[in-house]
Amino acid sequence: MYKLLDKIESPNDLKKLDICELPELCREIRKFLIDSVSKTGGHLASNLGVVELTVALHTVFNVPEDKIVFDVGHQAYVHKILTGRRSQFDTLRKFNGMSGFPKRSESPADSFNTGHSSTSISAALGMARGRDLAGEKYNVIAVFGDGALTGGMMYEAMNDAGHSKTPLILILNDNAMSISKNVGAIASHLRNLRTSPFYFKSKHIIERFLNKLPFAGNAIANSIRTIKRGIRRMVIPTTLFDDLGFAYIGPVDGHDINSLISVLEYAKSENKPVLIHIQTKKGRGYAPAESNPQKFHGISAFDASTGEAKKSGETYSSRFGTTLIEIAKKNDKVVAITGAMPNGTGLSEFPKLFKKRFFDVGIAEQHGVTLAAGLASAGYVPVIPLYSSFLQRAYDQTLHDVCLQNLHVVFPIDRAGIVGADGETHQGIYDISYLSHMPNMSILSPSTFLELDQMLCYAVNEHNGPIAIRYPRGSTQAKTLGTAFKFGQAVTISSGRNLAIIATGRMVKRAQEVADALNQHHISCEILTLPTIKPLDEAAVIAAAMKTKNVITIEDNVKIGGIGSIIATLLSEKNIDAKMKIYAFPDTPITHGTIDELDRLYGLDTQSIVNDMLNQQTDERR
Repeated sequence: MYKLLDKIESPNDLKKLDICELPELCREIRKFLIDSVSKTGGHLASNLGVVELTVALHTVFNVPEDKIVFDVGHQAYVHKILTGRRSQFDTLRKFNGMSGFPKRSESPADSFNTGHSSTSISAALGMARGRDLAGEKYNVIAVFGDGALTGGMMYEAMNDAGHSKTPLILILNDNAMSISKNVGAIASHLRNLRTSPFYFKSKHIIERFLNKLPFAGNAIANSIRTIKRGIRRMVIPTTLFDDLGFAYIGPVDGHDINSLISVLEYAKSENKPVLIHIQTKKGRGYAPAESNPQKFHGISAFDASTGEAKKSGETYSSRFGTTLIEIAKKNDKVVAITGAMPNGTGLSEFPKLFKKRFFDVGIAEQHGVTLAAGLASAGYVPVIPLYSSFLQRAYDQTLHDVCLQNLHVVFPIDRAGIVGADGETHQGIYDISYLSHMPNMSILSPSTFLELDQMLCYAVNEHNGPIAIRYPRGSTQAKTLGTAFKFGQAVTISSGRNLAIIATGRMVKRAQEVADALNQHHISCEILTLPTIKPLDEAAVIAAAMKTKNVITIEDNVKIGGIGSIIATLLSEKNIDAKMKIYAFPDTPITHGTIDELDRLYGLDTQSIVNDMLNQQTDERR
């Protein structure tokens, strides 16, 4: 099917091709990516943008001896294709299939597990120092996008690497995008950088020639370097990267494979920190992705001929965005903050109506949370929606800057619970555990869109202090509850004698399904929902436990520190004599797969819970 790609099973096969064949190979890779991702879904636009770069990397370097660290890692599909995993692409992001991110357990070619942004330089520097300590001689390369440079961790790592002079190669893939368009001073700085890669290639050739001259060759070369550096500083302003101690190369056309190979060969020969700045186009080679890279950053299966994906209905994310706009129309103190994800969190329309009350801080969750604290101290009501797995990055700021000061910051936590195909780095199953022990923090969890509306109105207009509202990816809703949300109050939505089922959020629907099934087996179930997780309605929980003497909790969180753990502690402290079983996710990385598949894997689907309860009942009767 593919003239050149079919010959590539490893980077060694790639190295056998003539350099003039590489552009055609790149075209074939793009066709394969479009055809494959259109069937499985995945991160398309970012991978289309790095085809030439990845081919050049595997042409110049020798993986796995040389180490490539991909920041975030959603742009590693081409790397996976070239390292023997093309045949697995029909399993991409599927249960028991290939991960959408680099995974060390999947291939020796993957040197470091990634999934979140702005970590690559720190990891690469650690590898480079490990190499030097062991006296080994391999190359370490970090590949990151310009969006990653909005994260402060990158500058901590560059400051360390540049100061120490540890040899490593950084590749800045500048496509003016992260998920949404990049913002801030760093984006402006990159737009202003202009240098010809021919300069660096010529410099390398001349220096190599001069160093071979007898006697005075090295002295001449050193003199020329000094003169060149002085002239360049007078004519061309230094870059931020120069000032941090890196030899800066660029910008380089990231789709010119000959230039890329030349520049990588040069960087490989240098024994110092080098930063190569390349410019690429996200979605390159596929018109729908080029014109709408945000849509094709992460996309479900789509029609490759048109680029059209199956239309989705209303989700918790979109409902949040719509409701916040209505609240902001009536409350001019409301401001919204995003970490480079206005579309993903439902905020795409907010800045169109309230431009001055909207702040995109880039991929900088720590800054975003403390910015919110500052706004709250100035009398505003900041609303900062973040994915659950990304809020983890701002744990200290949430505790230290918001909670300890009891500031009124609203944290809508998107993608709380299992997210599915993105896998272990993105599962939002820790937020109850890491927020519930923070003083002054309140935690809400809606099980319907209507509850989300009511919770958001309360959190913004009535609450005093930090408050989080956790809601799942997608649109799973419980059957109509018939009651309005009241802060701090649990709700009994069905009465029973034999078993109390306590649940919140997405798992309220699961509790209803379990109760319906157990009632068929003459087990009378009481369902207690927790729209407010913290502060816990202790009286309602104790009453349900004392009534039934048998309690189970079902939650979309890890078992340690979750709702079940909190309730078990309460019942123990109050000396309540009741059996208890916790249904939650275990203390292990949760792989990728559909939400239903993962629920079944960990015994959280309806049938597994029902079977477990029936087995327990049978055991008790023996």
